[in-house]
Amino acid sequence: MNQRLKSVITLLAAACALAFATGAAAQSAGQFTAKIGVGKITPKVDSGAISAPALPNSLVDVGSDTRPVFIFAYGLTDHISAELALGVPYTHKLYGAGAIAGTGQLGTVEVLPPSLFIQYRFFQPEAMLRPFVGVGATYVYFQKETGSGQLTALLNTGGPATTFEIKSKAAPSLQAGLAFNINPKWFVDLTVVKTFLEIEPKFSTGQTQKIKLDPLAVVVAVGYKF
Repeated sequence: MNQRLKSVITLLAAACALAFATGAAAQSAGQFTAKIGVGKITPKVDSGAISAPALPNSLVDVGSDTRPVFIFAYGLTDHISAELALGVPYTHKLYGAGAIAGTGQLGTVEVLPPSLFIQYRFFQPEAMLRPFVGVGATYVYFQKETGSGQLTALLNTGGPATTFEIKSKAAPSLQAGLAFNINPKWFVDLTVVKTFLEIEPKFSTGQTQKIKLDPLAVVVAVGYKF
């Protein structure tokens, strides 16, 4: 075991001991909390091909985006909480991949993903550090789908601009995180959310495409306990 790994293990052990020993107030039964933070959503794309007529193996990739988030929670018990995450729309850029890699940006879409979770928080409410896990659902609302000139050139050369639509839908989400209490009222936390999402854009030229997005969201936030 190298020295760096030993140092990390020692630090984690000390943090766990501190979590049991400290007396900072944490979210408990009947307590409301509000958080504001920054979230980055990175789609983990597994793209199907655009249906015919199109160049075989015409795939798509989707870029990440970072936006502010607002999160509200209520302690149902000392260990179980309900959490609602809201925010402003994320803007994701779509790029050509596979046989059409290098064609550049094919379009953009705005995505608003409000999420509701039921969480289990480990350790006692008095702990300074409280890991948590959650299970819930995200309603993925798509809007302002906009195709580019490159998309038109690929699917409708010489014709009117190609547009597309993506149907909004609910998707299951899993959550894991760690909260650190600064004092009896203020805290910071880090949360990772995995959503299992598949979409099927429909193009104005008649083609469709199945895309598994399965986005990963990472949120860093500061919160206040009421």
